[in-house]
Amino acid sequence: MAALKAYLFLSIIFFSSICEAQNDDMPDTRRKTESFARFHYGTLRADLATFTLAGLSESVGTVPLQKIPYTSLDNNSIAFENEGIKAEVTIAPFNPSKHKLQFDEKYLIKIDRRPYYGNYGNTPKTEISVVSIIIGKDTVAIPPMAYSDLYNLNFTYSDKGVQRTTDAVYKSKDGHTIYLYLFSKDNTGSYEVTWIIQDGKYLRRVLDYGFM
Repeated sequence: MAALKAYLFLSIIFFSSICEAQNDDMPDTRRKTESFARFHYGTLRADLATFTLAGLSESVGTVPLQKIPYTSLDNNSIAFENEGIKAEVTIAPFNPSKHKLQFDEKYLIKIDRRPYYGNYGNTPKTEISVVSIIIGKDTVAIPPMAYSDLYNLNFTYSDKGVQRTTDAVYKSKDGHTIYLYLFSKDNTGSYEVTWIIQDGKYLRRVLDYGFM
C-alpha cells in the first residue's frame, strides 16, 4: 500500500510538471551537496526514504513513520500539533531592498551571496519568516541558515484543480528524531526540504530540487 501511494503521488507530480517551462540558457549555481543522494546516515536515510520524493526508489517495502498532519493551513503558514510536538512555518513578502541580489545578465542567481531555491532565476515574491518547532516545553533553535535560501514556498499543489499538500511532521520509530518535511512546487522547478531534529536539537536539513 505504501508503495502504491508513493507511485500515485509521483505520477501526480510528474504529470502536473510536464508543462513547466525550463530555460537551458539560465546559469545554475545551486549544488546538490545537501541532497538525499549524498546523505548516508543509515537509519536517518531509511526514515527519509519513507516520505521524500528523492528517496522514493528506496521506499518499497518500508514501514511508514508516524505522521503528524497539519492542523492549520493557509497561503501564508502551516502548523502541526500532536504528540507533544508543535511546528509552524510562516512566509512573508520578499523585500529586495533588504537583500543583496546577484545577477548573471538578466537572471538572478544568488541572494545574500547564496544560491537559492524557489522561482530560481527570478526575484522571489515571498521568503520564510518563521520556522518554529517545540517539543514538550522546549523550543528547538532552528538557525536562519537552514531556511534563509528558501523562497516562494508553496504549502499546497494542484491535483486536477484540487489543492493538496504532502507537508507533514514525522516521528522516528524510537522517538528520538523528528522530521519537518515541506514540498514546494513552482513553475521553474520544485524543491523539498526536511529539517531533522534529533534528541531535541537541530541536526541538519536534506534538500532536493528540480522535480520537473
